[in-house]
Amino acid sequence: MAIKFYTDEHVSPAVVNGLRRRGIEVLTAKEAGMLTAPDKKHLEFAAAQGMVIFTQDDDFLRLHASGISHSGIVYAHQRTPIGQIIQGLTLIYQVLTPEELHNHVEFL
Repeated sequence: MAIKFYTDEHVSPAVVNGLRRRGIEVLTAKEAGMLTAPDKKHLEFAAAQGMVIFTQDDDFLRLHASGISHSGIVYAHQRTPIGQIIQGLTLIYQVLTPEELHNHVEFL
């Protein structure tokens, strides 16, 4: 089974478009009707959908550290170039499984 990504509102539409052009399934917070939802709700939603969340919001790292279960978090600092983000997410998509990312954080 391939990884599916869910992005919160902090992620540039250029990242989403770049992933979709590569055939990677992505759902945005806006598309899901989750804009302004608390971070914990984003994690719960992504987990319910079996999706790995990609974010540039370090609050998700604190939620992970607190022990909240999730389907996986990929984090990149806000100054990370869009091309580097797309390349990193594409690599994760190609080499990891959803099971490997369960309750795991990957840093770009």
